[in-house]
Amino acid sequence: MTEIDGHYNMPDKVSYACRLLRKAVGAHGARLVVMADPATLDAIDQSLWTLQPTEFIAHCRCGDEAHVVARSPVVLAESGTPSLPDRPILVNLGAELPARFERFERLIDIVGSDESDRQAGRVRWRHYKDRGYAIRTYPYGGGAS
Repeated sequence: MTEIDGHYNMPDKVSYACRLLRKAVGAHGARLVVMADPATLDAIDQSLWTLQPTEFIAHCRCGDEAHVVARSPVVLAESGTPSLPDRPILVNLGAELPARFERFERLIDIVGSDESDRQAGRVRWRHYKDRGYAIRTYPYGGGAS
C-alpha cells in the first residue's frame, strides 16, 4: 500500500519542494515524479537550475526524449498526465487528486498555506483516508505527527 506523507501550511510550496528534492536526491539517491500545474512546474524548473552548483539536481519534463527521462532522477509532469515514468515516489503540488497515485510506493502531498490550496488538500486527504490510507502529517516548521 502506498505510504502517504502530507506536508501542509507551506508558505512557499516551490521552495519547500526544491529543498525536499535536494535532500531526497542528494542524500538518498531517490528517483521521483513531481506533479503540479504548468506555472508551478516552470517555477520548480527555474529554481532547480539556480541552486548552488554543488547542489544541482538533474531533472527533465515528462515529455522529453525517453533516454533523458530514463536518466533523470526528477521528472516534472503536469497534473493529469496520463502516462508517468516508473519511479517509487510521487510528489504532488497540484490541486487535483493525482491519478493512479497508488502505483507509487510513496506519495508526498504538499499543501500551501492559502485557503483554496488547503481546501483542495482536505479533499485529497479525505479521499486517501476513505480508502484506508494512513497519512503521516508534517506541518510547516514542525515534525511528523
